[in-house]
Amino acid sequence: MKLTASVFLLITIISLAANSALSIRFPDRISGKPIDAFDEPLKNAVFALGSFWRSEAAFGCLDGVVRTTAGYAGGSKSNPEYRSLGDHAESVQIEYDPRIITFRQLLDVFWTSHDSRQVFGQGPDVGNQYRSIIFTDGSEESRLAALSKEREQTRSKNSVVTTQIQQLGTFYPAEPEHQKFELKRNPFFLQLIGNLPEEELEKSSLATKLNGYAAELCQSRMQRHIDAKINDIIRKGWPILREI
Repeated sequence: MKLTASVFLLITIISLAANSALSIRFPDRISGKPIDAFDEPLKNAVFALGSFWRSEAAFGCLDGVVRTTAGYAGGSKSNPEYRSLGDHAESVQIEYDPRIITFRQLLDVFWTSHDSRQVFGQGPDVGNQYRSIIFTDGSEESRLAALSKEREQTRSKNSVVTTQIQQLGTFYPAEPEHQKFELKRNPFFLQLIGNLPEEELEKSSLATKLNGYAAELCQSRMQRHIDAKINDIIRKGWPILREI
């Protein structure tokens, strides 16, 4: 039987707890110099592909992705909120290092992470706010988006790809409770990175990676790498994960 990452870690923790010589020390939080620091200019990409809880996690584990933010885009309402988002779509903003990952590669993840043929919804989530959109900021991104949509339509011969391609207007970050949602469902992972305050958690590259890991959306290589990091921390009894 295949164990999920969360179940595997829970079994590991219980096993270690049985050994009285080992104890994991969880601090309230870690203060001091920020973990994340990037000197090179980053680029932004924004996509809408269903619920932003899952969408944010889908991009978190990718090499070259620095941070992700759940939010709203594609509509005309100013300052939308979760319960009053008007004509906006739930979206995810991805800050990435173009030296490591390209917009074209992000598009590939976009297509494989949702059903672009479903009209105004994804799975059980139905509504205009869950529609599929590629947002662009210029002619080159528009061209790449259009080409990728054509390829996707070729693969979906019997169904129409409903994805829209739009010029990005304003991206509105969602409320704090919607950021890093999958990570917050696993309090143990939050403790592993020192119980960061909400503002630091939202901007943390490490939290971005763990959000994808918690949702089990990392590629197998990255999943194994993070497994090893966490298991090493558990074995040593000092739970501060500072980098992946």
